[in-house]
Amino acid sequence: MTTRDLPALNIQRVDARDGSAEILQQLRDKLSPDGNVVSPRGKALTEEVFGQPLTPIEVVQRICDDVRREGTQALLRYGRQLDKKELSADQIRVPAADLAAAHAGADPELLQSIRRIRDNVAEFQSAILHRDVTITPKPGVTLTQRYVPLHRVGVCVPGGAAAYPSTVLMTVVPAQVAGVDEIAVVAPPTPFGAYNNDMLATCHELGVTEVYRMGGAQAVAAMAYGCDIVPAVDKIVGPGNLFVALAKKHVYGTVDIDSFAGPSEVIVIADETARADFIAADLLAQAEHSPGSAILITWHEALIEAVAVELEIQVAQLERSELTVDSLESFGALILVRDEQHACELTDSFAPEHLHIETANPRQQIAQIRNSGAAFLGQHTPVALGDYAAGPSHVLPTGGTCTWAAGLSSNSFLRSGSVTEFNADAMKAIAPDVERLAEKEGLTAHARSVSIRR
Repeated sequence: MTTRDLPALNIQRVDARDGSAEILQQLRDKLSPDGNVVSPRGKALTEEVFGQPLTPIEVVQRICDDVRREGTQALLRYGRQLDKKELSADQIRVPAADLAAAHAGADPELLQSIRRIRDNVAEFQSAILHRDVTITPKPGVTLTQRYVPLHRVGVCVPGGAAAYPSTVLMTVVPAQVAGVDEIAVVAPPTPFGAYNNDMLATCHELGVTEVYRMGGAQAVAAMAYGCDIVPAVDKIVGPGNLFVALAKKHVYGTVDIDSFAGPSEVIVIADETARADFIAADLLAQAEHSPGSAILITWHEALIEAVAVELEIQVAQLERSELTVDSLESFGALILVRDEQHACELTDSFAPEHLHIETANPRQQIAQIRNSGAAFLGQHTPVALGDYAAGPSHVLPTGGTCTWAAGLSSNSFLRSGSVTEFNADAMKAIAPDVERLAEKEGLTAHARSVSIRR
C-alpha cells in the first residue's frame, strides 16, 4: 500500500483560539451512549434480521428481551442470524480439549509474553486491591468495612475485526487477583473470536475453563439472565462494539457492569517539544479500532501541519488503512488552542477514554485535568503500553462517562459491606440518640428495638 492508493486525508482542523471547539461536542454526541455509530454492514444486517431499520438501542432491547424470555433458543437464533454461525447448544462452550490444543500449539514466545504481562498486571492489581478496614471508635464498638469477591463474572472479548488476547489478560487477571470463583469468557464465533487460537491459548494459560462461542447483545443477555447452557453471572465486564455496550447498559440492575466501554478515544495534548511522527502514530493507534476517536490539541500552530503530513504518510502503511482513514475523517480532529490552560479545559470537557500528554512538563497538565479514563505522560509512554502490558487494565469508560465512571481494576470485582458490633454498654450509651431520631421519624418499632435492650 502506498500513499497513492488512498485519497488525501481529510481530517478536520479546528482553530479554537477565539472560542470553544464545537467539534468536540459533535464528536462526543456521536460517541456517547446514545450515539448511532454503526457500520454500513451493521445497518444492512439490522434490516435483514428485523425487517426494518431499527436504531441500535431498539435492536438491543429486542435481543435482550427475546433471550430473557426464550433463553437458549433465542441465543442460538441470533447467533445464526447475526454471526452467521450455525451452532447447536452443545457446541456453544469451547471444549477443554480445544483450549489445551490451542495452548499446546501456541507460539512459545507469545506464551512467555503472556506470562510476563500477567505478572505485570497482577503486581499492580494486587497493590491497589482494597483490604478490610476495622476501627474501634469507642470502647465496646467495632466497625468494619469488608470486601468480598464476587462469585461469578462474565467477560466480553471482542472478535469482529481483530483478535484480542490482551483483553483476556486485562479482564481475567484483575478478577483473579480479587479472588473471583468463576470466570466465564464469551467471544463471537469468528476466526478473531472464539475460534482464535491465540485467544484460546491465553485463556488456558490463565486457567480459564469456561469459554463460550457467542458475542454481541445476545451474549450479554445470556450471561445476565442465564439459560440452559450459560449460568447467570453477577457482573459483566469487557469492551465491545456499540451493541455490546448498549446491551450491558440494558441489563444493568439485573447484574452489575464495569462501565460504558464503547468506541475507543484518545486526546493527545502536545507542545513544541513533541515529535509529529510520535503524535501521528499515537492518533492512528486508536483510530485503527474503527470506530475510534483520535484528537490532537495543541497551542503550537506548526505542529498541526506537521502531524497532518505524518498521518498521511503513516496511515498508508497500515494493514487497516482504509478503515483507519474512515475513522480519522469521521471522529478525528486537529485542534489549535490558545494556550496550555485552554487545552486542559477542552480536554476536561471531552473527558476522553485515553489521554496522552506529550509536553515538556506533562505532570503540570495532568494536575489541571480531572476527567480521563487513563492518562499517559511523556514522549515515551504511548497508550499501547497500557493497552498491552503496563499493569492497569485497558478496559476504560468511554463516551464522556469517565466524569463519574472508573476503569476496570481488581477492586471492580469486590463487593463492599459493613460489619457492626456493639457490646451492651456501648449500645446503652448510643441508645438515646437512636431512640430520639426514630421517634421523630415516627418509626417507633425502630426505637423499641433499642429501648427493649436497655
